[in-house]
Amino acid sequence: MLAGELVAELEGVLRGANVEQARREAGDMIAAIVDGPRFWAAEHRDEIVAPIIVERARAAALRRAGGAPFAYAVGRAAFRHLTLQVDERVLIPRQETERLVDEVLARVSSGVVADIGTGSGAIAIALASEGRFDRVIATDVSTAALRVAAENVRRCSGALRCPVELRAGSLLIPIFGTRMDAIVANPPYIAHTEARELPASVRDWEPPTALYSAEGGLRDTARLIRQAPDVLGPGGLLAIEVDARRSGQVAAMARAESRFRDVIVRPDLTGRDRILLATRVDE
Repeated sequence: MLAGELVAELEGVLRGANVEQARREAGDMIAAIVDGPRFWAAEHRDEIVAPIIVERARAAALRRAGGAPFAYAVGRAAFRHLTLQVDERVLIPRQETERLVDEVLARVSSGVVADIGTGSGAIAIALASEGRFDRVIATDVSTAALRVAAENVRRCSGALRCPVELRAGSLLIPIFGTRMDAIVANPPYIAHTEARELPASVRDWEPPTALYSAEGGLRDTARLIRQAPDVLGPGGLLAIEVDARRSGQVAAMARAESRFRDVIVRPDLTGRDRILLATRVDE
């Protein structure tokens, strides 16, 4: 089958399921599966596609037509310069979260960094491949998510400048006893009562443990703020992605913690206040 013919076939499947911009998604789907640039299918429209690629593309189109988010349908997601394996065991990495990595890289240049709730490993692998750290520790309460992260660490091993160590456990428990130079986290921060406001592609597909937090969406964030000073070294950085609707509350929590200074909230790539930064006071 020619690439152009495959695009037309996938487009028909997606259009039949009322997927918007079906033709564009059909091309993007093939490009993701061959791990090529976005316009791969258009540039190779008159070339024969390998049978295994046709099989995978058809399966992805059926999953997408069944309601799966694009990233889950093709099994891949882009984050910064990385292409990561993703499935329903992990949250899909968002472009907005890339700003969180920028903030850490701008403020911390060495030492040991922890990515709490790593999921696919996106933040941890980005830091390990772009920074100059001694090591990055990536933790998650979900052992299923850690298996995805382990595969992504393996796939990206050639780009890593330091080791990425995976640890299982809730929030900061896996790093208690280890002195950290920075802690970065994208914790669950959606209140259970807000589930109905989410798009079906998020609510019905992404892992609930990575989306929802008790106490109005603030429980996990509050625990990170309380516990982080116990493992951060003097001058250590805490960087957390937060819900823009509650960024003021989160900042107040951090300012109320006497072991933090220089508490600020920074915008993400869309301009919303979603990145909390706080520095551990000197001892």
